[in-house]
Amino acid sequence: MNGFYQRILVVDLTEKVGTVEQLDDDVVGDYLGGRGLATRLLLKRNPVGVDPLAPENNLIIATGPFCGGRLWGGSRYGVYTKSPLTGLYAESYSGGKVPEAIDAAGFDAIVLHGRSEQPCILAIHPDGVDFHDAGELWGMETFAAETAAVARFAPNRDGYGRPGAVTIGPAGERLVRFALIANDTWRCAGRTGVGAVLGSKRVKAIVFQGDRRRSLADPDGIAAYAKAFSTENMQHPGVKAYRAMGTTMMVELMNKVGAFPARYWRQGSCAHWQQISGETYHELHEVKAHACAKCFMACGRLTRLSRGRHQGLQIEGPEYETIYAFGGLCMIEDIAEIAHLNDLCDRLGIDTITAGNLCALAMEARERGLVDIDISYGDVEGTAALLRQIAGRQGPGDLLADGIVAVARAWGVEDLAVHVKGLEPAGYDPRKLKGMGLTYGTSPRGACHLRTTFYKPELSGVIPPEQIDDKAALLVDYEDRLTIFDTLILCRFYRDLYSWEELEKTVTMVTGRQMTVDRLRTIAGRIVDMTRRFNIREGLLPDMDRLPRRLTSEALPDGSAISAAEMDRLLDDYYHCRGWSTAGAPPVD
Repeated sequence: MNGFYQRILVVDLTEKVGTVEQLDDDVVGDYLGGRGLATRLLLKRNPVGVDPLAPENNLIIATGPFCGGRLWGGSRYGVYTKSPLTGLYAESYSGGKVPEAIDAAGFDAIVLHGRSEQPCILAIHPDGVDFHDAGELWGMETFAAETAAVARFAPNRDGYGRPGAVTIGPAGERLVRFALIANDTWRCAGRTGVGAVLGSKRVKAIVFQGDRRRSLADPDGIAAYAKAFSTENMQHPGVKAYRAMGTTMMVELMNKVGAFPARYWRQGSCAHWQQISGETYHELHEVKAHACAKCFMACGRLTRLSRGRHQGLQIEGPEYETIYAFGGLCMIEDIAEIAHLNDLCDRLGIDTITAGNLCALAMEARERGLVDIDISYGDVEGTAALLRQIAGRQGPGDLLADGIVAVARAWGVEDLAVHVKGLEPAGYDPRKLKGMGLTYGTSPRGACHLRTTFYKPELSGVIPPEQIDDKAALLVDYEDRLTIFDTLILCRFYRDLYSWEELEKTVTMVTGRQMTVDRLRTIAGRIVDMTRRFNIREGLLPDMDRLPRRLTSEALPDGSAISAAEMDRLLDDYYHCRGWSTAGAPPVD
């Protein structure tokens, strides 16, 4: 079938063997690669109830049918496994240029299982996989490890394109449960602890290189479509906004609407927001737009700090979520210091959203006299020290490295800790944006903002933030379309450009199978149901879909609130729209 290699590479790390397996047309046609294919593989190959850090837990890396071609927004890869942070479904995505190297190896998915006896490096190419001793790369920070892995272990055979690598940092090696997988220096598959799973398998880095390209049903049509698409959308208001400010533009917007989580979820804004805003960042420092391959959005902020004690630091970022986590929750008032903490997290290999939430929880618990940790709101040095302790599993960092559920239980702060299914929310307070409450509750990986990005319709006036009626039905439509995005592995920021109708056109041109919007909706629903079945078999209970008690019992200072009854109503409506039981169970497959 066009658009797919119809091959997966299964890597047995214990035996150091790679096996190429073929996929039939029905599998790729029914699941469209990416998240759909990976979820099917997890259901079939993962033992029920497996420990996420056990050798038997599979980790899957996939690119989608748009990667490596002319279509915009497709230079991304996904990572799928069972999360060591939540014990449930894990998915995480990253962009950059490395996805095209992954794709050129010529597989729809790479499945890793087992555990290497010694730390290793994998080199994946169209003929399979080569195994190398990691040597002194084990222990390196992410930036150095990526550079060294590409230089030393790329196959570099005749005709091969540019190599690329993904890697983990010291946090992944030490099994920090929110460790990330990094690529292109500053790009990260950040959430749910996928880096810890790679570390548990003793894989420091994977280098990809090859000469394969996906066959396309209508290459001329795709070329014409891509040209017209860029011409039509280059000046789209959303595209211009992302190119100008990236996600940093959200700091001002979220503070002005009162949905910017601050002082560990006590406030919906902070007095110092202008000091950490995108406008201030661009005014004070050298910031340039930076794009992934095949992207005209250029949302990345390639930056050289121009002043302060970190003058000269180069970084791509920080993104809005990092600014909210450290600038809002931790109340750090200098955007350059937030960039410094972002850089530190990237080098150590830890997710900034979870890291910022945990540091802020420690600040709040100390302020209330519940723990004896030397850290307070606004404390940059204390925060940096705690991040290093987390990555090194030293002192209080050893407990924090196990995630918010373990921390809340050990400190006795379950009613204070803010998370859903063990994953902390992003920077959109559901007491102000109630659709985000439903998103956090129903997202399979935990309190994830990317499953629906439902702040977009709530902030743009498509549906009032406080409305409960009919909200679930609209959210399901957003979730279904973005499920197709994650199956094709398309960038979220193209959500205003790839409508259902545009997806119908592009998938038809790529695959040669006539797609309709109804058929795409059916595929999306199938994938959502499969993911839910995976979570239920791994121990998901209905109560896990609810927001933490703190968010439904404490209003924001301006009175904004979401009640437990409102959340129950939203969940009931959502289950109904999905055709699930009142307990949130999909129909038997």
